[in-house]
Order: sequence, then C-alpha cells, then structure tokens
Amino acid sequence: MKLGIETESYHLFFQQGVMDVFDFINKATELGLDGVELNIIPDEGLHPEFGVLTSDSPEYLAKVRQAIEDKNLYCELDTRFTTPKALTKAIDIARGIGADVIRTYMFRRGQYNPKQYPKIIQDIKSIVPLLKKYRIRLAIENHEDETADEILNIVKDIDSIWVGAHCDIGNGMMAWEDPIVTVSKLAPYTYSTHFKDHIVTHDDETLVITGMPLGEGSIDIDECFRLLVEHSPVTRINLENCFPYTSHFARDKGTGGVFELSGSFEVKSPPFDTQLINPLEYYYPAKISPVALKTLMDAQERCVQVSVNKLKELRKKYCY
Repeated sequence: MKLGIETESYHLFFQQGVMDVFDFINKATELGLDGVELNIIPDEGLHPEFGVLTSDSPEYLAKVRQAIEDKNLYCELDTRFTTPKALTKAIDIARGIGADVIRTYMFRRGQYNPKQYPKIIQDIKSIVPLLKKYRIRLAIENHEDETADEILNIVKDIDSIWVGAHCDIGNGMMAWEDPIVTVSKLAPYTYSTHFKDHIVTHDDETLVITGMPLGEGSIDIDECFRLLVEHSPVTRINLENCFPYTSHFARDKGTGGVFELSGSFEVKSPPFDTQLINPLEYYYPAKISPVALKTLMDAQERCVQVSVNKLKELRKKYCY
C-alpha cells in the first residue's frame, strides 16, 4: 500500500504563499511518502482557475510532471463538479501532470440537490469514452452532503469500470453516517481515498465537526484502514489533513443512520482556545489575527507530521 498526501493538508501554507506545488512535491518526499494529490479548486491565495497550480499550459504541466517523476511519486488530481466541461478540463490537466485518478464531487456546500442526479449520471457517462481513451479513472467523492448509499447508486447507474467512488472516511459524518459504515459500503467500489480524523464539537451553540490529527480524534482510523486494505482495490491511501478545518452538519440527524452523540459523534472540546479563535474560523485564521494564523500554521505542520507517522504505523500493521 502506497501512502500519499493531498495539498489541502497544507492549505494555510498555500493560502499565505509560503508553499507552492513544487515545494509540496518536495515536502511529500521529505515526509517519506509515495505520492501527491493536487487540488485544482480555487481558494484564497490560490489561482482562480487552477488552484495549487498556476497554469494549464503544456509547458507548465510538463514541468510539474517532471518534478513528480523525479521524486518517483504517484500523482492524483482533485477537482469538483461533473459537467462535461469541468471534467474535460480536469482530464486535460491530469494528462499533463501524469495523474491516473481524478477525484470530483457533485455540489457546492449548501447546494445539495438529489433531483440533479439523473443529469449528473448522464454527464459523467458522456465523458467515459475520454476516460477510457486516456486510461484515467474518475472517483466520485462523498463530499459532506452525500451518504455512501447515494454515491454507490450513482456509481452503479453509470456502470463503467472507469468510474468508481472516492472514499473520504470522515465526510459521511456531516450526513450523520458513522465512518465505519461509510468505509464498509464504499470500499469495494473505491478508486481513491482521503484519510483523516474528526471530532464533534461546538462553535458557541452550533454543533460542528472539526478535523484533528490522525489518532487524536474520534474516528476509528485503525478499523477504517483495515477495511480499505481488506475490502478495497486501492493501492494508495491519501492523507487529507483537515486540521484546522470545521464544517456544519449538512443533513438532518439520522440521515446516515446516526441519531446519538456518542462513539464517533461524542461531543468534545474544540482543539484551540476559543479566546483565540472559534472552530468555524479555523480555515481562514488570517482574517482573525496574526497570532491565530501563526498558531494554526504551526498546528497544521505538527498535524501533518503526526498523521504521516500514524499512517505509516497502520500500513506496517495491516499491509504485508
């Protein structure tokens, strides 16, 4: 089993312009990892069209690909949405950088609409010939809104070996689905992964989910890793360090089968002093104060180190 890291794991460093994609590739090697997952979704401090990349010119993409190959790393691509235009662009970029798997998701947060599923299925079916031509697999993520069953229904309706699931072990919690349920259901259909840890906490009176370093949260990461090894065809597990990061619950309580605040959903104290910063402010701490920014950037770096070590321990335990 190979281990990789997604660029979101250093989102604060990208936001602040102290890390670019080439620095990230070098960092993956320094961490002793086997691959990188590059996110082309725009965000603060990133390119408005290409995310952590700065261009889609063939020359630039070839330079990124060469940097990855020089380090002997695998490469996956993270994008969003399912229109033929969006997916065709992602396929072109994936070809340029040598990525053989593309992760996508269906909806912006707050715009979940299952009535769009039939169109989404048809749109993805329309680009299957392109995936087949270039030997690239598409993985549809459970992106905080969807339950595992909803993802599986779409994958099964598309019915192509080129389209599978992207298993984010923590995102199902936003739909009130236990991570073990999420992984158990998605594993046999999974082409790509995001491995992370979460707790449930409060932002004032609002119940939220926030990221934690692997092994310091409430998810049974040991069992999730075992399930991926034993029941999934994946040969790579990607760390998506979602610390510092916080999200609202996206669905009604019980949607994914969980009704009680216990187990993975036990309510715990937030990881940072609320006098410094509140959970829903974690993702953009520069908007709060310089002290908050430095504190959270230091914490993000520590989290990556802790989480990578934990992933290596799990690989040693479950892989032969």
